[in-house]
Amino acid sequence: MVSGDWSDTENDAVVAAYFAMLSDELAGRPFNKAAQNRLLQEQIGRSRGSIEFKHCNISAAAKGFGLPMVKGYQPRFNFQMSLAEAISRWLARHPEWEAALHNRQKPGLAEAPPLFIGIAPTLKNTPPPDELVQMQTVARRFDVAGRDERNRTLGRAGEERVFHHECSQLRQYGRDDLARRVRWVSQEDGDGVGYDIASFTADGRERLIEVKTTNGWERTPFHISRNELEVAESRREDWYLFRLYDFARSPKAFELRPPLDAHVSLTATSFQASFQ
Repeated sequence: MVSGDWSDTENDAVVAAYFAMLSDELAGRPFNKAAQNRLLQEQIGRSRGSIEFKHCNISAAAKGFGLPMVKGYQPRFNFQMSLAEAISRWLARHPEWEAALHNRQKPGLAEAPPLFIGIAPTLKNTPPPDELVQMQTVARRFDVAGRDERNRTLGRAGEERVFHHECSQLRQYGRDDLARRVRWVSQEDGDGVGYDIASFTADGRERLIEVKTTNGWERTPFHISRNELEVAESRREDWYLFRLYDFARSPKAFELRPPLDAHVSLTATSFQASFQ
């Protein structure tokens, strides 16, 4: 059996096998982990145990990328950045994979049950520092927030899910009149308003919702525009950031209220260049 550091070729092979299993799992298709392991042993000459451990490393790196993970391969951190680069290469070769993730949900969005709104991340539930640093490093290096922002299919699916959730909640409160007035603003009026959904509380107050969606865990970074921040500040009483995560598998959510810098670190990621 081969020993020592893994080559790019070996990393590419094990990452491809991992995503094959993940695709089957998300689609509800049966797959055989042991058979995949045996195939990899023959292909790259690594031991069963080292391949199993590497799959757990991939789960950790996938978490940093804001991606779902194969169940049973618990994340093991302290992976080398070359493994994250192999994941980046695989995603670049298969751009359709992420774009199609939301379509794997079985029920239609209109019939989906209301979302459970949980507790936002806090200092109390922060991962161990070493793990958090490694995931943040991956997220920054491979622009995870920018990738999710550019994935219009994911963004639209998340907004649609929240639109139906808001209508359903208002009907449950007996406010069919308000449910009929909920608007998907980003679809009807276009982006740039500073929020995606115009909804209401049960007592009729405005509820302006900016939706941020990821297929990864709750701490996956996200982009927010200057305009969205300005609207959040000017409409503090009405503005909500609705954070959807684990969207491809089992959508979960939490909400943040202004001021956002009380909950998250806001980092400038680009600059406008003007000629003098």
